Amino acid sequence: MILFLDMVDLKSKKIAVLCGGPSGEREVSLRSGKNVYESLIRQGFKAVMLDTEPDLVGSLKKEKVDVVFNMLHGKFGEDGTVQNILEKHGYPYTGSKVKASADSMDKIASKRVWQSKKIPTPKFVPIDGNAPIEKEVEKIKKDLGLPVVIKPVAEGSSLGVSIVKDEKELEPVLKDTISKFKDVFVEEFIKGQEVTVGILGTNNDLQALPVLELVPKKEFYDYEAKYTKGLTEFILPARLPKPVYEETQRIALAAHKALDCYGFSRVDIMVSEDNIPYVHDLNSIPGMTETSDLPAEAAHAGISFDELVAKILKSAY
Repeated sequence: MILFLDMVDLKSKKIAVLCGGPSGEREVSLRSGKNVYESLIRQGFKAVMLDTEPDLVGSLKKEKVDVVFNMLHGKFGEDGTVQNILEKHGYPYTGSKVKASADSMDKIASKRVWQSKKIPTPKFVPIDGNAPIEKEVEKIKKDLGLPVVIKPVAEGSSLGVSIVKDEKELEPVLKDTISKFKDVFVEEFIKGQEVTVGILGTNNDLQALPVLELVPKKEFYDYEAKYTKGLTEFILPARLPKPVYEETQRIALAAHKALDCYGFSRVDIMVSEDNIPYVHDLNSIPGMTETSDLPAEAAHAGISFDELVAKILKSAY
């Protein structure tokens, strides 16, 4: 049974903000969690910050937690694992549920869903880490050509992402990425504008936030550019013709719905030079740091950080 609670009811609940965790995005998760925790306290909620180690369920019971605000980025927190644990023990939680979390974390799975729904996404080649590297390189050159983008299948925050333009670099970069992340795929490079669209709400209240254009001072919007102040220029609203802007929002909403995501997400898109929006990633638990995209987009739509946090919290019920 789904419960719908108002803010007065929620003020009586003990909220655990889950952050940190074991993934490569731990430090970002701690920053996101701290911001959410401080917002909840500021708004008069009863909240506690919790890491996942060593005994998550034991900590939730000890703190007499009623609801979980999940700010765990990356593996364990964003791939369906913690969602499964929380559901087994009866804890309502924010964000997408088990299958949607798993599918959005697995970039190949999400791309296949989008392809089945006719949502534009860059062409890609899955890499067999056990096959001879020369064979995989030839497959990439034949199916995609150059330049290409090499990506881990299940990492967030652009961890391990490389753009390869020179044929001589393809084999060593691919080999290095496989050695670090094991599961890897290669995507066609789309030249154009890098944008992102936050999705917020549930059911009839679902909305696409303003389209944010990202202009990184580095080659692309990598981990450092995402979380270092001053390394990326935010342009709100994105510099797109009105029909393309609206189509970008529509496609972002479609990508969120296709994966059955819930409560909030962030859809990353490349708008090609011929104005086609290609979805390349969906983040089911977007960052809530000072440099994160979702809070900036919400602010442009007239939604304060505290309002954003309260809206996400309410979606847990």
